[in-house]
Amino acid sequence: MTTAATETIDSFHRGQFQVIQPLGQGHRSGMDAMLLASLVVSKRPCRVADLGAGAGAAGMAVASRLDHAEVLLVERSALMAQFARRSLALEANTRLATRISVLEADVSLTGRARAAAGLADNSFDHVIMNPPFNDAADRKTPDALKAEAHAMTDGLFDTWIRTASAIARPGGQLSLIARPQSIAEIMSACSRRFGGIEITPLHPRDGENAVRILVTAIKQSRARLTLRAPLIVHEAQTHRFAGAVDDMNNGRAGYSRQAPVRHQKLPQ
Repeated sequence: MTTAATETIDSFHRGQFQVIQPLGQGHRSGMDAMLLASLVVSKRPCRVADLGAGAGAAGMAVASRLDHAEVLLVERSALMAQFARRSLALEANTRLATRISVLEADVSLTGRARAAAGLADNSFDHVIMNPPFNDAADRKTPDALKAEAHAMTDGLFDTWIRTASAIARPGGQLSLIARPQSIAEIMSACSRRFGGIEITPLHPRDGENAVRILVTAIKQSRARLTLRAPLIVHEAQTHRFAGAVDDMNNGRAGYSRQAPVRHQKLPQ
């Protein structure tokens, strides 16, 4: 008699690290998490908070690519936090496990309660998040943990970005991946908290509509919005990843913010 598998050990960055993930419950990370991680670019030591980290794939991907990054995986679910801890204990993750820790905490906590839970104000250079972005009426599932990980609730972006603003240092970067339909909520939540917003649409193939957006923003910046050129995920009429996206997905490259544009005065 065989027993049905309840979890998998998945390799990322072409085998550079592994994540234990549940089958049939909770959220399973994949390409979205890897692209989110690629938004963290730093040549100096940095502290990174991964909000709603699940089993820790995105935060671990940051630590895998950046040897000088210290990462905190923040997860409300005790079950998913345990998956993250078990993943860090894998032999394949020895080189990065000492720079990653797991915190069981609710992202929606505020003020003293948030600080007491381990999320102190002005503590992180980067805050990353892959919040639930399915409409609550979509893709109903009997698994409560999976529903919580996938379904958006009213005010979710405001709640998560409020926490990101509190724990990021002045000049710190917010990075997230979401559906294009969430642009309005994200812009509203960033108002008076983050500026210099850069939005990059992700298109499956040339000529197809965007299915995701990559968003970065800087705490207390007054810079204007930048809508960047789209990233095309797949080569034409194939399932092969385009070169730049493949590099981001596999930890060979980060996706840097654009350098500030210096406007030249026109001749009188």
